[in-house]
Amino acid sequence: MRRRRQAGFTLVELLVALLITAILFAMGYGSLSQALNNRKEVEEQAARLNGVQQALRVMEQDFELMQPRPVRDELGNGYQNAFIAANSGGTQLSDTVSQTVLLTFTRGGWANPAGLPRSELQRVSYLLRDGKLIRRHLAVLDATAALPYEERELLDQVESLSFRYMDGGLVWQTSWPTPLLLNGPALELLRARPVAVEITLQLKDWGKLQRVVEIAG
Repeated sequence: MRRRRQAGFTLVELLVALLITAILFAMGYGSLSQALNNRKEVEEQAARLNGVQQALRVMEQDFELMQPRPVRDELGNGYQNAFIAANSGGTQLSDTVSQTVLLTFTRGGWANPAGLPRSELQRVSYLLRDGKLIRRHLAVLDATAALPYEERELLDQVESLSFRYMDGGLVWQTSWPTPLLLNGPALELLRARPVAVEITLQLKDWGKLQRVVEIAG
């Protein structure tokens, strides 16, 4: 009587099973890795979107709350206009290091939850430095040259930033003050503000963004 062959796997069968397992594992790992990469990209895009929206929100709020309040110049020799633009035609950022102040103005509504003995008005400036949009302000409205600025980086990957200004006749201007204001009364020039400001932001990753902000009052 022949003895029954014992059940089991041959070496070839084990190797085939290991090969199939390895293939399935590789396929699963590839899918998992792709899913993780996609999730990371989505999170990065979401963070970027939030950063761009936050930067524009800060700028819009600053412009909306712009006030006709001149300030003493840093040397105490006179007053600076309530709103000053850097130059005509906007300021473009090249690949070189730039720290040109684009705009300087007085805004209201500076929150004071701690009840500090200070004004609710704030002197704000915007500038570009190494492809970054910087917002800075002074702790005191009528400050001296010795008082340091407080800075906040709003956005990176900025290629250029320019502005246009709507005057009282609802005409867009590329410079401020306008020639009409420069030839008018000095007090009017000190307090003059545009009716609205157009922001044109050029980003390396998102291209061109524009906002028009109406100034209250």
